[in-house]
Amino acid sequence: MSPDHASSPRAVLAALAANLGIAATKFAAFAVTGSASLLAESVHSVADSGNQVLLIIGRSRARRGETEEHQFGFGAERYVYAFVVAVVLFVAGAVFSVYEGVHRIAHPERLASPVVGFVVLGVAVGLEAFSFRTAIRESNATRGRASWRAFIRHAKAPELPAVLLEDLAALTGLAFAVIALVVTTVTGDGRWDGAGSLAIGALLGAVAVVLAAEMKSLLVGEAASPEAQRAIVAAIEAGPGIERVIHLRTLHIGPESLLVAAKVAVRPADTAASIAAAIDAAERRIRAAVPIATLIFLEPDLYQPTRLDVSEPSVRAARRKK
Repeated sequence: MSPDHASSPRAVLAALAANLGIAATKFAAFAVTGSASLLAESVHSVADSGNQVLLIIGRSRARRGETEEHQFGFGAERYVYAFVVAVVLFVAGAVFSVYEGVHRIAHPERLASPVVGFVVLGVAVGLEAFSFRTAIRESNATRGRASWRAFIRHAKAPELPAVLLEDLAALTGLAFAVIALVVTTVTGDGRWDGAGSLAIGALLGAVAVVLAAEMKSLLVGEAASPEAQRAIVAAIEAGPGIERVIHLRTLHIGPESLLVAAKVAVRPADTAASIAAAIDAAERRIRAAVPIATLIFLEPDLYQPTRLDVSEPSVRAARRKK
């Protein structure tokens, strides 16, 4: 199993612990100061805590075995719960923060005890930085040489990208809250506090849209990575009895489960027994090369170069880069 798909829940648990502590301290500070930015950040932390719980539940439910009704198992439930995370982040975080910001701009209020707000925001930054550091360390163990953008775009396990985006948004939102609190304290104008809440809401909305788009792509169904496809083609063509891969389709039915369907060319003179043995051997080679290939369907066929589906572009590309 590749590291990407065997992702540890450590980052999610660290984020959950940090956000529970942060939410409590932020609400206490809001009760003292009355800051809209602190209230927006408090709701943000509550939403993040709920999101981490959802990710943990999704990871647990995805491990159920296949049933007669769900014959490919429940691996995709991790994608469903991660999509719900994006919805919660948008509704509970972004919408509320924007509403509170608009309200405070229309009805500004003077802050009480802003020092308490600064102290709490400092504590929150430390806790969020710890959570973000944990997520980065866990991600570095799986992303290899990929850029952060590519990692978030192509990771098949949804937990790490979700936590990374949430923690980055949390740290940025805290920066907005600090700026809003400073400007409000210096100018005495409570509308700046509302502007900070608006900025936090816009940030959360943007992160929610990005996360939802990535999870939608996984729910619709994504193919194996180009590296995995090259490994599959090489494994099939590495043994006797199979001349070449004619047609290949792959689909992630979960972060840790890959479906492989291929049409392979066999020799016309081979017997049914020898073809079956060659296919069985090819399946073993595929699983050795790509351990998450849990469902493999190989269809024998005769190689006819004049057919349109022979050696489709994806197979030719995989073969060239072996």
